[in-house]
Amino acid sequence: MTTGDTRAVEASEDLLRPFEHPATLLMSVLGEYWWERPEPLPSASLVELLRLFGVPEAAARATLSRMARRGLLDVERRGRRTFYALSARAAQVLRDGAVRIFGFGAEDLGWDGRWSLVAFSVPEENRRLRDVLRDRLRWLGFASLYDGVWVTPHDRVEAALRTLAELGVPTVSAFRAVHRTLADSAAGGPERAWDLQSLRAEYDWFIVRARSILQRARSGVMEPGDALVSRTFLTQLWSGFSTRDPQLPVELLPDDWPRKDARELFALGYEELGPRAAAEFARIVEDLAPELAGLVGFQTTAESVLGIYGGKPGAAEAVSPFAG
Repeated sequence: MTTGDTRAVEASEDLLRPFEHPATLLMSVLGEYWWERPEPLPSASLVELLRLFGVPEAAARATLSRMARRGLLDVERRGRRTFYALSARAAQVLRDGAVRIFGFGAEDLGWDGRWSLVAFSVPEENRRLRDVLRDRLRWLGFASLYDGVWVTPHDRVEAALRTLAELGVPTVSAFRAVHRTLADSAAGGPERAWDLQSLRAEYDWFIVRARSILQRARSGVMEPGDALVSRTFLTQLWSGFSTRDPQLPVELLPDDWPRKDARELFALGYEELGPRAAAEFARIVEDLAPELAGLVGFQTTAESVLGIYGGKPGAAEAVSPFAG
């Protein structure tokens, strides 16, 4: 196996990781087809939804309980039956997430030539805080340039300071700066903090999978259950790029950067699979709550989602509730 093949395999494994988190998966599905519906859904329907994605019943029920304890689901009991609805907190998480996911890559954010830098010191023994802090900074688009020094080409100083304050990091410096280097330096600029070669491999892998899904969808042979899984699969994979791709300015990117092609394929697949995916969601709901099946909806394009959430591309700075 060549180095390029190995990198592609590693990229594919990394892209599949969102499906290891059933809570994130269920939030995504409910946010797509049950957005801002106050009516609670039967727990058995949610368990069946997760089963489509390979989540065993026991794990699905444990996920529902954890999400309720964390305030993401509101619980209602009717006799021996349990129902769940998205909480107000979950609704806000979905709004922030939608702006970030569907706005990602929509347009060139522009660049003034300055970088945001954050320098901090966390004791080595406080490993838990270090891990959570790194996750939060990556979510904001930062990458580690040196140990304890993180950078991004975007104006995220205030967002980073808020995050550091929330986590109680005691020693912090943050500023915007223009990069300068020695005339004979071969180290490169701050963009070296990102492994763009591996990121390109991830995009290339995504493009191959997205094209395959789109071709199957357009062939007319894809079943509704497969459409629901495939559409969520595409959305989850695309959402991962919003944290791994720093959206470096075009001046810093290699030639023929694949993000635009990947976004176009994602948008095409997202729209093509919508009706059949919603039909499967409605079928699952109808089995236990037929009066609710007609309330199932879906978004048709990334642009319509942006309109509903009132967001602007690149505007979200929310911290994922699942980070760390």
